[in-house]
Amino acid sequence: MVGLLAVAFSLFPILFVLSAALNPRGTLSSTELVPTEGVSFENFGNLFERTAFGHWFLNSLLIAGTASFVSIFLSALAAYAFSRMRFAGRRIGLLTLLLIQMFPQFLAIVAIFLIFTTVTDLWPGIGFNTPWGLFLLYMGGALGVNTWLMKGFFDTLPRELDESATMDGATHAQVFFRIMLPLVAPILAVTALLSFIGTINEFMIANVFLTDTESKTLAVGMFGLVAGERNNNFGMFAAGTLLTAVPTVLVFQLLQRYIVSGLTAGAVKG
Repeated sequence: MVGLLAVAFSLFPILFVLSAALNPRGTLSSTELVPTEGVSFENFGNLFERTAFGHWFLNSLLIAGTASFVSIFLSALAAYAFSRMRFAGRRIGLLTLLLIQMFPQFLAIVAIFLIFTTVTDLWPGIGFNTPWGLFLLYMGGALGVNTWLMKGFFDTLPRELDESATMDGATHAQVFFRIMLPLVAPILAVTALLSFIGTINEFMIANVFLTDTESKTLAVGMFGLVAGERNNNFGMFAAGTLLTAVPTVLVFQLLQRYIVSGLTAGAVKG
């Protein structure tokens, strides 16, 4: 009984959004859980005709995909160094990464805004209203929790693997890319999924730095649909919501076999 209630509770918002997306009137006030006025795909057509949804979609995929890949790569490099090497400042560095995560990046939005004002004047290609400018901004917070998760995974791997490879003449780069990375694939998949979801759903910073219509991401563009006329644009908003969920679902399906093992094996040791 509890399981059925949980399933019903989970499916209710999905069914409501689906009903709103297929509602011919496309308004919030006329939306019902079970459509009684017929089914229409007009909201999907209006979404592409009346808005720049296609640009928002491509921008989000570009920024989220690139930022996730680069952040995972940087986190893997840092985690490997913290796990396998001993150097001055190692413990302080780990604690600093953990401490920084206590303060959201948005607290520095005023300082970052002033910096990017100058950057936009000097190098417009990486300034405001550009995907690469937002990408660089996200890279500023790439390290952190991901590094700690990966370090815990690296710590579970026996050091004999490194030592035997080194004895055979392998360099640190060869050990990292040919031996370590294939073994830590589960945690790479998990952190990649979390990074992709976090980036594609990020709104606060993107809303400040992206003001041009065609440069917006999905989160910013979709918010604009209901910020002024929530009732009239709700059908298009619901249609956009369903399309927005497609990339995340596809990424989850691609990484599904790694998810369970990665979540249970990561962060075992500190």
